[in-house]
Amino acid sequence: MSVLSFLLGEKKQTASVARERLQIILAHERSGRNALEPDYLPDLQRELIAVISKYIKINPDDIKVNLERQDNLEVLEVKIELPDSR
Repeated sequence: MSVLSFLLGEKKQTASVARERLQIILAHERSGRNALEPDYLPDLQRELIAVISKYIKINPDDIKVNLERQDNLEVLEVKIELPDSR
């Protein structure tokens, strides 16, 4: 770490920040109650829309977030339909 980056601070990459948030949310949900659908999914979907909208124009209905549970396995599925590049 250089002195300049220490004094000014380093800006984290968007992907790493999103990954850290997702890990915190999943850890919190696993340690908490065992609801059928976690209450963080709508917030997660809104945040994904906000981040992706910074880079490309996207319809909010084109992002779907789903959590599936099977025994001790949880799968977080994120489907993002990107517009054509034309």
